[in-house]
Amino acid sequence: MPNKKAIVIGSGIAGLAMAIRLRALKYEVLVLEQNSYYGGKLTFIEQDGFTWDAGPSLFTLPHLVDELFSLHGVDPEQYFQYQKVEKICKYFWEDGTQFEVSADPEEFVKQASETFGEPRDRIRTYIENAAYKYETTAPIFLERSLHKWQTYFTADTLNALSTAYKLNLFGTLNDLNEKKFNNPKLIQLFNRYATYNGSSPYKTPGIMSMIPHLEMDLGTFIPKGGMRSISDSLYRFACDLGVEFRFDSKVDEILSENKVARGVISKEETLSSDLVVSNMDIWSSYHKLLPEAKKPEKILKQERSSSALIFYWGMSREFPELDLHNIFFSSNYREEFEYLFDKKSLYHDPTVYINITSKYEQTAAPKNKENWFVMINAPTNVGQDWEAFRLESRANIIKSINQKLGMDISSFIETETYLDPPMIESKTSSHQGSLYGAASNDRMAAFLRHSNFSKEYKNLYFCGGSVHPGGGIPLCLLSAKIVSDWIPEA
Repeated sequence: MPNKKAIVIGSGIAGLAMAIRLRALKYEVLVLEQNSYYGGKLTFIEQDGFTWDAGPSLFTLPHLVDELFSLHGVDPEQYFQYQKVEKICKYFWEDGTQFEVSADPEEFVKQASETFGEPRDRIRTYIENAAYKYETTAPIFLERSLHKWQTYFTADTLNALSTAYKLNLFGTLNDLNEKKFNNPKLIQLFNRYATYNGSSPYKTPGIMSMIPHLEMDLGTFIPKGGMRSISDSLYRFACDLGVEFRFDSKVDEILSENKVARGVISKEETLSSDLVVSNMDIWSSYHKLLPEAKKPEKILKQERSSSALIFYWGMSREFPELDLHNIFFSSNYREEFEYLFDKKSLYHDPTVYINITSKYEQTAAPKNKENWFVMINAPTNVGQDWEAFRLESRANIIKSINQKLGMDISSFIETETYLDPPMIESKTSSHQGSLYGAASNDRMAAFLRHSNFSKEYKNLYFCGGSVHPGGGIPLCLLSAKIVSDWIPEA
C-alpha cells in the first residue's frame, strides 16, 4: 500500500519544519512555494559584496531546530551549527547613556543596578519572575493547542491556574514595569520586549515580561553562516529526506470533498493528497485559498501586529563601538507606539535597531567593512505613502544614530537597499505586511489566535506565525510540532 501524501503550502520556517515532521510520520510530502526561494521571511539579500539576513535576526531556543534532525536520528551538527552570544544587546539613549546587556543574568543584575540605580534584589526578582512565568505557562500556551479540551485537564494547567495572580495577566507590560522600577531607561529597556511579538508595551499584558528569560537565562545564539543557515539547513535536510519542493508554484485553492481536505489547485493543476497544511498567513489562507469556507471573522479582524521598515546598508568602515545587536531608543517611547498602532504612521524619532552579523561572520561584508541591518517598527500597510515614509524615516534614522554615536555615519553608507510593509505583504502573503499575524495587545490574544487545525474541514491544518502559538522562529517551530502531534502515522 503506498504511503499517504501530504501537501504543505509555503516554505517558511514552519513549513520547512512541518515537512520534516511529516516525513518522520512516513508521509510523502510535497511543498508548494509561490516564490522562487524557500524560507519565507528567513531569507537573505546580496549586493555589492555584502550579505544581509533579510528578516529575523534574533535566535533563541535552538533545541527546537536541533529536534527536527534528532527526530530522524541525525546529528544536527552535520547540517547546522551555532554559538552562544556573550553580549545580548547594546542600548543607546539620547543623553549619552550606553548599556550592554550581558548573557550572564547575575552580571546583568550587577551592571543594571550600577547603571540605572535600581536595587539588585529588585532586578534579580524581576528576572526570576520572568523565568517562573515562562516555565509555568510555556507547556500550556506555547507547546499545546489552546483549542483542544485535553489541554485544560492537565497538571500543568491546574498549576498555572492556581498561581494566575502571579502571571500579571490583567495590567499592561508598562504598568508592571513602572511598578517594579523607578528609572525610566530600565522601564523602557524591559518595555521593548513587547516588540518581540509586534505589540505595544502600553497595551500588551504584563505576562510578556517573561520574554527576557529567553535571552538571559536560556541564551541568545547566532547560527554559523547567519540566520539564513537555519532555513538553508532545514531545506537541505528536507530534500535529503525525500521531500519534494516546487517553487514558483502559487496555490489557488484548497480542495475539499464532504468537508475533508483532498488536495489543492496549483498552476491549474489538481494535486491530490490525504492532508493539507497551510503555512500561509491565516487571513490569506481564508481569503485566497478557502473561498467556500465559513470565515472566523472575529479572529481575522483582530488588530495586526506591527510591520517593519528595514534598510540594508553596506558600511565602508568598521564600528567597534557597536555589537551584534544594537538599540537606539526613542526619547518618547509611548508616543512612538501611539503613532504605530493608533495613527498608523511613523514617528519622527523612531527607536532604531541595528544588527551587524559581520561582527561574527566575516564573509558577510568585505574586509574592514560591515553589513548593517537597520530596522524600525512600522505600522501595517493600509495604503499609506510608503515612498514618503521611507525617505523621511531614512533621514530620521540617520539623525538618531548620529546623535547617539557623536558622528555623521551617512558618508559611510556605501550601498543600500530596503524592505517596507507593502513588499513584505507581497513577498510573504502576510496580510498588511504584519510580521507576526495578530498583535498581542489584549490579554485574551493567546486564545484569539486561530487554531492549528480547521474546525470545518477534516485533515486541514495551519502552521506559522499567524496562528497559535504566535510569531517568531521558536513559536513557528512549535506550531509545526503541535500540528504533527495530531497527525497519525501514515
